[in-house]
Amino acid sequence: MLVLKFGGTSVGSAENINNVISILEEKSKQSKLVCVVSAVGGITDKLLKAGLLAQQKNESYLSIFKEVKTIHFNIIDELIPNKSDSISEHLESKFNGLKSLLDGIYLINELSPKTTDKLVSYGELLSSYLITRTMQSRKMDVELKNSQDLIVTNSNFTKAEVNYNLTNERIGSYFKNVRQHITILPGFISKSAQGEVTTLGRGGSDFTAAIVAASLNVKQLEIWTDVSGMYTANPKMVKQAYPIENLSYQEAMELSHFGAKVLYPPTVQPVLDLNIPIHIKNTLDPDAVGTIISQKGNGKTSPAKGISNINYIALLTLQGSGMVGIPGFSKRLFETLANEKINIILITQSSSEHSICFGIDDKDAERAKTAIDATFENEISLHKIDPILVENELAIIALVGDHMKNHQGISGRMFSSLGKNNINIRAIAQGASERNISAVIKETDVKKALNTLHEAFFEGNIKQLNVFITGVGNVGEKLVEQIKQQRKFLKDHLKLNLRVIGLSNSRTMIFEENGLSLKDWKEQLSAGNEASLQRFMDEIKRLNLRNSIFVDITANEEVSKFYADYLKQNIAVVACNKIACSSSYDNYQELKYLSKKYSAPFLFETNVGAGLPIIDTLNHLIASGDTITSIQAVLSGSLNFVFNNFNDSTKFYDVVKQAQTEGYTEPDPRIDLSGVDVARKILILARESGTKLNLEDIENESFLTKANLESNSVDDFYKTLTADEQHFQALYASAKSKNCQLKYVAEFSDGKAKVGLREIPQGHPFYNLKGKDNIVMFYTHRYPEQPMIIKGAGAGADVTASGLFADIIRAGNR
Repeated sequence: MLVLKFGGTSVGSAENINNVISILEEKSKQSKLVCVVSAVGGITDKLLKAGLLAQQKNESYLSIFKEVKTIHFNIIDELIPNKSDSISEHLESKFNGLKSLLDGIYLINELSPKTTDKLVSYGELLSSYLITRTMQSRKMDVELKNSQDLIVTNSNFTKAEVNYNLTNERIGSYFKNVRQHITILPGFISKSAQGEVTTLGRGGSDFTAAIVAASLNVKQLEIWTDVSGMYTANPKMVKQAYPIENLSYQEAMELSHFGAKVLYPPTVQPVLDLNIPIHIKNTLDPDAVGTIISQKGNGKTSPAKGISNINYIALLTLQGSGMVGIPGFSKRLFETLANEKINIILITQSSSEHSICFGIDDKDAERAKTAIDATFENEISLHKIDPILVENELAIIALVGDHMKNHQGISGRMFSSLGKNNINIRAIAQGASERNISAVIKETDVKKALNTLHEAFFEGNIKQLNVFITGVGNVGEKLVEQIKQQRKFLKDHLKLNLRVIGLSNSRTMIFEENGLSLKDWKEQLSAGNEASLQRFMDEIKRLNLRNSIFVDITANEEVSKFYADYLKQNIAVVACNKIACSSSYDNYQELKYLSKKYSAPFLFETNVGAGLPIIDTLNHLIASGDTITSIQAVLSGSLNFVFNNFNDSTKFYDVVKQAQTEGYTEPDPRIDLSGVDVARKILILARESGTKLNLEDIENESFLTKANLESNSVDDFYKTLTADEQHFQALYASAKSKNCQLKYVAEFSDGKAKVGLREIPQGHPFYNLKGKDNIVMFYTHRYPEQPMIIKGAGAGADVTASGLFADIIRAGNR
């Protein structure tokens, strides 16, 4: 014989009931069945609501009564279109009884626990009748048996305790003589020895099934619900969560206690005592494997099996020097809570005995504080202990697994993963069995914490990176395309799952929590919401995703002012924008400090040399103990392009215009040609070398004329270039006469830096620098004569995008 239980969702509609019937029909070919059913989904809550309204003299209880009646008649009409009069008469009789009960509650203003049990019992009585009559109409060998005739309890209404001797005797006697192949039992309901209607409390239908299964000592109890077993985490919060095929009883109980709603631990105790396996199955997907819960689990040694959580937690702390070495504080504390009927969910105590910390349901917090402060009123008045401290809006997350005690480093891995994502832990609890490691965190961090831990323990070390990009012009467009092209490679080879969550340009912005489709991102962005730097950051904070990375591909000072706020939220910053790192030295240092404090990478490789590994190489030299003595560099791909293409047969205006058209200069070419951009770059290299410098400390020997520098707009600037053509031709002629090339050079030595146009002689490493290339020469203690040279394309959308991409990957690997 098999015992199957179907929950409220499984019998929540005619369609679902048909699924249940199909399952029973198939199972009955192999064995006799006992089928325990819950009330139709949502009906128990509606009955309770109707009862409360009736008690409050609110006539809207009648509307709920009509709604309940309509739901059941609609279901039976769909299941049995041509139903007999006897079915309608039976249902009418039941609803007349329900209506009379509600009217009575309304008249006498009373809804006692005893009346409540009688009221909610209608849910299971109605659903079991609908299912039985439907199956009988389809010529199936099925009978309905009222569980109230089998399960005997005391008179503790709403949560009655079972009299197992009488109950087992009745179950054994009834099923010994059954002839039908399928027996339908309403779950949850029972009767006292005096014949009063009682119910079995929360999870009561599971309890009914477990009682029957244990009494008949069946081989397996099947619990059918709307999910395919117990998951590694809540699938509504963790998209990558998957069903666990095998669990031990202890693992299942731990996960259920900490929020997994598939099982309510106390209700399945009868089958646990007899080591009867429980198989969790999905009514909506009967072929799914589900989860088998048994004494031994699966025998495998995977350390963690699942993560669970409980929200709405308050953390209370009793502390004071007067507690140290004094026995009885814990006893008085927990007696006080027990007297108030307040359940303790988590307890932790410092080894110094200076404090006791415990977690309870948030709704009980004020009552607990009042009671505890009263109990310890004398000690508080003498300042031996402090008034109880209450922290609200918290949650508990728990990592569960039988084999965690046999694996070193599980706790370290758990807390390291949380810490790297700026998830602050308020309290920790771990039993001696090491089957459960629990932590109290902010409720707003729950989703991020669950996803972080799931990634660390259940996703084959694949790390999800959540990227937010502002500034999707030429470079940004190339970056998005590179990400789209390389996503599979990153996942397969680097174990990185890179998702673009948010995009913004100067006009609009878009977000998609599960990752934007990069096939049509331009169309999505054009139809996005109005762009705002503040709202962009607010949305990133609201989403609160793990491993978040903000990418700035603008030249906007306002964007750079948000870096500190991002870093404080443990959001990595990848910047193409040079303004922050070339701003005041104090601001630069503050950003570096925040990056370390909040474990949020702050990377800006593309500030110098686009995609060339200049800053990375410099950092490795410093980290390995080398010292930079001097730097010589051509750092402007724009200026190198200009002077490589300018000669006595071209006009300076035309070459600059070409450079702007091909994207080698900023929209305002004055930024490049004034030398300010190069000054910022050598400043950043000097700072990364360990020197305190500000932009005004750098000597800028401009090659532009006074008229160029004083131009009020880009158009005016171009007019002055035309007017001053002779000046630029003179610069070229001077270099040509000495067989030299014009290069705009940045230099750093002895703590000082300067930038300016130089005539480079033949044979110098800078002489043959072509196109938009950059070159940097590092002279160090280890490279005193032959410098370390880095050379390559220093401008262009593709190479700049690749540099940003490399920084994103670097941030993800930290």
